[in-house]
Amino acid sequence: MKVISFIDEKAKQLCFYLRAFWQGDLPHAELELFFWDTLEEWSQVDYQLDQPYSQKERVFWHLLHQIHFWAEEKLAHDNYLVEELANCIVFLEGKGICPFDCVGIRP
Repeated sequence: MKVISFIDEKAKQLCFYLRAFWQGDLPHAELELFFWDTLEEWSQVDYQLDQPYSQKERVFWHLLHQIHFWAEEKLAHDNYLVEELANCIVFLEGKGICPFDCVGIRP
């Protein structure tokens, strides 16, 4: 699998999972499982170390890191954080502009 295909596929899933978590339809533990499954699948992606990032890829890695970094309570109820992450989702879904402060990098 190539980087672009991986990011396109996993970005859709990440957006779905995070929205479901915010709506109370997905437990935090499932969000964590998604994080670890994504890293495991990434290990099978064929890419070169000098291959450039797209904006979408940077936002994807940033968002993935954020869902793992923050505690469940903060991730669910911190208005500022939720708004920031929601802006990332909107961009990943192709409906908004790229958030300027997303500096995600490949694992």
